[in-house]
Amino acid sequence: MTETSENNTSSNLHDTSRPIRVLVAKPGLDGHDRGAKVIARALRDAGMEVIYTGIRQTPEMIVEAAIQEDVDAILMSILSGAHMAIFPKVMELLQQNNVDDVLVAAGGILPDEDIPAIKAMGIKGCFGPGTLMEEIIRFVRENVQAERLTTEI
Repeated sequence: MTETSENNTSSNLHDTSRPIRVLVAKPGLDGHDRGAKVIARALRDAGMEVIYTGIRQTPEMIVEAAIQEDVDAILMSILSGAHMAIFPKVMELLQQNNVDDVLVAAGGILPDEDIPAIKAMGIKGCFGPGTLMEEIIRFVRENVQAERLTTEI
C-alpha cells in the first residue's frame, strides 16, 4: 500500500509542457515588416506565444527583450543587407548574457554565400523569400530545446 501511495504522489508531480515563446525581431534600419508580421501571425496561429518587437531594433534591444520575455526562440527578419554586422553582435550579446539555450534563426534577404558564415555564428536556421510557413513552424518546433518547455508542477 505504501508503494502505491508513493507512486500516486510522484505521478501528481508530473511535467507539463507550455507553449513555445518566440521573439520576432526586425533588426537594423529596415522599415519593411510585412514578412515579419506574416511569420508572427503564422507562429501564433500554430499555438506559439509570439512577441513582436517592431522595426528598427538594435542588437541590444533584441537581446534585452529576449531575456525579459524568457523566449525559447529568436527569429530575426532582415532585408537591408546589414545581417553580417548585426547578427554577430546579437550572438555576442546572447553569449555575454549566458543565453545559450535559445534557438536563433534568421530570414529575409540572406545571400547564399553568407549562409555558412551565418550558421557558423550559431544561427541555426536561415529562411529566404518563398519559404513555406509550415517549414518555419516545423523548424521552430523541432529545434527549440525541449527542456525549456517542461515545467514541473
